[in-house]
Amino acid sequence: QVQLVESGGGSVQAGGSLSLSCGVTGFAINEYRMAWFRQAPGKEREFVAGVEWSGTYTSYGDFVKGRFTIARVNAKNSVVLQMNSLKPEDTAVYYCGATMGLGYIRNVSTYDYWGQGTQVTVFS
Repeated sequence: QVQLVESGGGSVQAGGSLSLSCGVTGFAINEYRMAWFRQAPGKEREFVAGVEWSGTYTSYGDFVKGRFTIARVNAKNSVVLQMNSLKPEDTAVYYCGATMGLGYIRNVSTYDYWGQGTQVTVFS
């Protein structure tokens, strides 16, 4: 059974850091493209960061501007998102997604599997 479980969310002051983790069961993550998306209340789910099968190629949302880093941890079958210099506008539920497909990495519709999400709140 495929499961993606996010962890590491919480509340942090602006300028602080959080590290999110997405643990995967049911498949080996090196066979999938992995990504993080986020969704704030009243807004659509938006792309945050993605990593291709090899782990070498990564992609980030325009708003990231060098603040976040996505990485595979193959030994733990997980993917992490390190977030630094957080801003109040980063407040959202963060979701992990996985796909074997070849669709555009930034599209929500590309992804076959999703986790339940983890809340990130950044206060000023």
